[in-house]
This record gives sequence, C-alpha cells and structure tokens, in this order.
Amino acid sequence: MVGIAEALLQRPLRSALDIGCGEGAWRQALRALRPGIRYVGVDSSAYVVSRFGRSRGIRYGTFGSLGTADFDGRFDLVVCCDVLQYVSTTELTKGLQAVAGLVDGAAFLEAYTTSDDVIGDRRGWYNRSPVFYRRAFGAAGLTSVGMHCWVGENLRDATAALERA
Repeated sequence: MVGIAEALLQRPLRSALDIGCGEGAWRQALRALRPGIRYVGVDSSAYVVSRFGRSRGIRYGTFGSLGTADFDGRFDLVVCCDVLQYVSTTELTKGLQAVAGLVDGAAFLEAYTTSDDVIGDRRGWYNRSPVFYRRAFGAAGLTSVGMHCWVGENLRDATAALERA
C-alpha cells in the first residue's frame, strides 16, 4: 500500500491515518519505511487510547465519527484493516464520506464480503456483498485501484483506465 500511494502521489509518503489501529502496529511498520511520517491512529478502545495514545499518536474515535474529528490536514495514506465488516451501514456510510475527504493519496480499506471464505471472529460481522461495498465506496467518491486500495476525487484522473478496478 505504501508503494501504491507513493506511485500515485509521485513522492514519498509524509502522513498516514490508521483507523481502527489497535495498539498501532502499522505505526511501527510505516515508520520503519518512512521515519519522518506523521502518523495518527484512531481507535474505539478506551484502553488502547489510555495505554498507548500519547506515546503512539492514537486518539479515540470510531469509523463513523471520522467526519467530526479534528485532524491537522489530509493524509497521503489512510489505512483501515479488519474494521469495515464490523460497523453498521450507517456508520460505514458516514465514515467512507469522511475518508474520501481525508485521503490525498491512497486509502487501504480492507473489507471482506459474502463472497470471501473468511475464517475467524464473526461476532458483530455484517454480511455484505462485493456489490454493496463497491456501491458504498463509489457513493462516497472513492475509486478502486486494486488490492483494497482506493483513491479520492483528487487522484482519480491521475490514474490510467486499467489501474482502476
């Protein structure tokens, strides 16, 4: 995802937003690749925020509350792993609108559907089809560039037709 975002931006990453970041595992990986990156994590766990918030740049929030968060600008990379299938449709819609406004480069939005053979925790899981997600992402103004990566309106025209999935 770093390579995709940098190829689209035509420069190294400077900032990343990690939604549903947990303890901030992506922070370490991103800083290993881009030591000066501005990293902001968002998680809905009060424990995570109280334990790791200050030291790892993690603040409290949910996917649906992103639109009301006070971020210092937009992000070259937005990461959201293993979250979307656990949020309600209302929260998903609000959050995707916010992501579209926050992403300057690429958004890595990992989502698994009724067509995927997923093994693991299914408590609270929303069964959604690939068509549902594609429509929801498109309605938010996001365009697929493959491998769970999406771009906003600012980079859509910078992609070639065959890059868009």
